[in-house]
Amino acid sequence: MTAALPSTAQRWQIDQAVDDLVRGEAAWAACDLAQRRELLLRMSAATAEAAEAWVRAAVAYKRLPSGSPLVGEEWITGPYPVLTSLGALAGSITALAESRSPVDGFSFGRAPGGRVAVRVLPHSIWDRLLLNGFDAEVWMQPGITEEQVRRTAGLALLRPADTRGVGVVLGAGNITSIPILDVLYELYAHNRVVALKLNPVTDGLLAVFERVLAPLIDLGAVRLLTGDADVGTCLVHHPKIRHVHMTGSAATHDAIVYGPGAEGAGRKKAGTPLLDKPVTSELGGVSPTIVLPGGWSEADLRYQAEHIATQKLHNNGYNCVASQVVVVSSDWAQKDRFLAHLRAALADAPARPAYYPGSDDRTARALDTYGDTAERIGAGRVLITALDPADPGPALTTEHFAPVLAVLELPGDARQFLAEAVRTANEEFAGTLGVNLIAHPGTMALLGPALDEAIAELRYGTIALNAWTGVGYLTATASWGAFPGHTLDDVQSGTGVVHNALLLDGPERTVVRGPFRPAPRALLHGKTTLSPKPPWFVTNRTAATTGRLLADFAAAPRWSALPRIFASALRG
Repeated sequence: MTAALPSTAQRWQIDQAVDDLVRGEAAWAACDLAQRRELLLRMSAATAEAAEAWVRAAVAYKRLPSGSPLVGEEWITGPYPVLTSLGALAGSITALAESRSPVDGFSFGRAPGGRVAVRVLPHSIWDRLLLNGFDAEVWMQPGITEEQVRRTAGLALLRPADTRGVGVVLGAGNITSIPILDVLYELYAHNRVVALKLNPVTDGLLAVFERVLAPLIDLGAVRLLTGDADVGTCLVHHPKIRHVHMTGSAATHDAIVYGPGAEGAGRKKAGTPLLDKPVTSELGGVSPTIVLPGGWSEADLRYQAEHIATQKLHNNGYNCVASQVVVVSSDWAQKDRFLAHLRAALADAPARPAYYPGSDDRTARALDTYGDTAERIGAGRVLITALDPADPGPALTTEHFAPVLAVLELPGDARQFLAEAVRTANEEFAGTLGVNLIAHPGTMALLGPALDEAIAELRYGTIALNAWTGVGYLTATASWGAFPGHTLDDVQSGTGVVHNALLLDGPERTVVRGPFRPAPRALLHGKTTLSPKPPWFVTNRTAATTGRLLADFAAAPRWSALPRIFASALRG
């Protein structure tokens, strides 16, 4: 099987774009730190101006009702993380220009195994107010010292004139900030100028992306291309391209690296890649949510069911880190009550179209595979119960990328169950991008240090305790990517990291923690957490308004904007 060839006009456009970038590399190399920071500030202004058009374009291709609270997802995962990343990168450059480390002012700690941990959230007063109750650490790989972290933070910006050629970014089609954030990381972390090939699903965002990236396009450091897989194939094999970064599935990765079909499978088996240049990637996988047994109130059961419904149904399940399997204890006295709440949360979440290509087919396959244990819930959603732990089928090994959720029961009390859940997640689930844990404060106290040890034992790039791993995606200073160590022939959730606005050298994982209960209910249990139901919850009634206000605030942080944000968030 051979991929179709692009047209003559498309090949000319590819050659022209790459030649422009070869020349643009010299212009990028000539930009000192001050100029690179100024480019970020100009991009921030352009993003703020284009934000409304950005969200409109995303809503159009995802076919969301214009007045739906779900529009908030497009604000929070589109302009918002780009604006926060631009600001955080600008802060790192300011530190480097002043002969400081980007991590100066960030607190350091220790994680299990002697790891160095950098606390990246909260950092500013704005973090403490807007994300009260949430925190995040980047755990460095074992053996890296605090002194090394301080000395090496900055990556390629430590030598800005030492550029590394032309790279390709194959853009994602699901979360609209991904292509822009990947371009920024290639330029600022790796010192590569970039040809960005859009996923055809997002072609409607071309004009918006051109506005946002205009400062870099004008410099000659970025070029945008559209087209089908044939254009992408031609581009990544171009002799002047030095590196490829992609977001997608492991199957797409293998088709790019080894070629499609039986011939590609043969090359993979023989260890002879068709693509003769380095590749980094973020590829998703099967993300579990591990629910530890404990004594929960009815309100706790209902809230955490909504939490898991969000982990599954945010963006209709078309997230690389969407939860796919809920792991619960078969010995938990409240298991059946919790699952009843989970069914209700899945059924009551707002309906939305299955916009991503192949979604209906993947959902139908899940229904056919699991038969009577798979039930239709609400509009196009599937819940698979009673997975056989000895033979769970494809639920643990095949990413559905659709609104399909499964439940896996494992035996034991909190301690026994946690040990078995960690083993299962590490050894039986495909991918290592993200894992969620949910635990009652009483259970956390009972487990003590064993919980931190379990987090350290999990081999995932982002681990969230009483939060969704998506919070790690939205934290500009956190690293995002698979657990280190994958190879081209066993790529799992990919290689390398992105985001990482502190430009840390050698992050192993991001660990996010959140409140078990939202405000004001948390106050009734003696917690000072101020965060209400998060705006990314699919059940948040004011998500669209809050998302818009957060993006506006990210563009220009100021005290005067806070009252409206708080008022909208509390009504959610």
